[in-house]
Amino acid sequence: MSLSRRSVVVVAAAAALLAGGCGGQSNSGSTATGTGGAAEKVTVEWWNISTTEPLKSFWVKKVKEYQDAHPNVTIKNVPIENEAFKAKLTTVTQSGKTPDLFTTWGGGVLKQQIDAGLVKDLSSEAATWIADFTPAALQAYQFDQKTYGIPHDIGMVGFWYNKELFEKAGITTPPATWTEFLDAVKKLKAAGVTPIALAGKEKWPGHYYWAYLAMRIAGLDALKQAAVDDDFTKPDFIAAGQKLKELVDLQPFQKGFLGAGYGTSDGQAAAMGNGKAAMELMGQWAPSVQSDVGKGLGDKLGFFPFPAVEGGKGSISDAFGGGGGYSVGVNAPPAALDFLKFISSKEIHKQEVETGAVLPVLKGEEGVVKDPNLSVVAKQLASATGFQLYLDQAYPPAVGQEVNDSVAALIAGSKTPEQVSQAITETAKSE
Repeated sequence: MSLSRRSVVVVAAAAALLAGGCGGQSNSGSTATGTGGAAEKVTVEWWNISTTEPLKSFWVKKVKEYQDAHPNVTIKNVPIENEAFKAKLTTVTQSGKTPDLFTTWGGGVLKQQIDAGLVKDLSSEAATWIADFTPAALQAYQFDQKTYGIPHDIGMVGFWYNKELFEKAGITTPPATWTEFLDAVKKLKAAGVTPIALAGKEKWPGHYYWAYLAMRIAGLDALKQAAVDDDFTKPDFIAAGQKLKELVDLQPFQKGFLGAGYGTSDGQAAAMGNGKAAMELMGQWAPSVQSDVGKGLGDKLGFFPFPAVEGGKGSISDAFGGGGGYSVGVNAPPAALDFLKFISSKEIHKQEVETGAVLPVLKGEEGVVKDPNLSVVAKQLASATGFQLYLDQAYPPAVGQEVNDSVAALIAGSKTPEQVSQAITETAKSE
């Protein structure tokens, strides 16, 4: 799944210094007709990361369809592998240019591009079709009630669990509260089952726990406010660390987890896929990776949202995750927005979802997803009351890295909850 794998999300998080690309400014003088087709010949340069199948061929076909209907418009389709995409954008942004249309993951990187005046505000021109998207899908691309990107993929993190091992431990229903979750961990340990698989070596999987606990305890507004005042030392953030320490103190992870990778043959996904652990907190790509590096669990695999924390300000229906979308360069010709409208239409996006490469971002498309595991995630997202982008992507790059590093230290026992909050705050204030 091209944009749904966490490996891509990690790349996105690392793409901290991204800004625009090239090509847009030379087209700024073009005139568009009322239907979006150009009155003069115009080229729209589209940088994307669809370098693998099925999306690579899918977009070649859709570009041809659009050009056939708009003979004066040439869509220069430029698929670029993730690492090369980062490098190329980083290089060209130094000249202040932007591509006409380009991949974005939203969050802190997009905000930097907005602040630099590189990205077009789509709120008015795309208002009628923006309304077709689910609120969760749009949130990573919205700042100050304005929209600067159009999503085409979304996913969320939750607990994937082994139904057979839960049954062995006498757990009849997935835990809905943090207290129930800790109780489930204790029951699994008592039954001789490793409760949780964790890739401690890679750090980003561990940050999911602290982030979700902060969401459940402090609420989404507090996480947004922290991006403004750079203060993570408030009691609710410290409480998130304290709750995580409660879990860590139960020693729930597999033996050697601090040195374990995620997708390696002896890592987190393999432990789940081979039935060696009962749970992992991971994104919608988890079943695929479990099968790639392990045997896979088939119909023994289940999914439940991160539990609510009693007395917390957040809701269990608030989701945490990421996805991918497209932004328009500030100097792009009108045809760029028209092409974006075309590929974002219900008809085209439904076809994209049917390839199995992305999850729905438009309202009412959950039924299009055929994979049973992904269908569960799609339905959760469709009913999400709020959405939080990965913290190592939502915040400035250095802050995101500090979250990963400090939470990893807490899990390893070398930092206290208070020290985690203080370290993240100090990094945020230094940015």
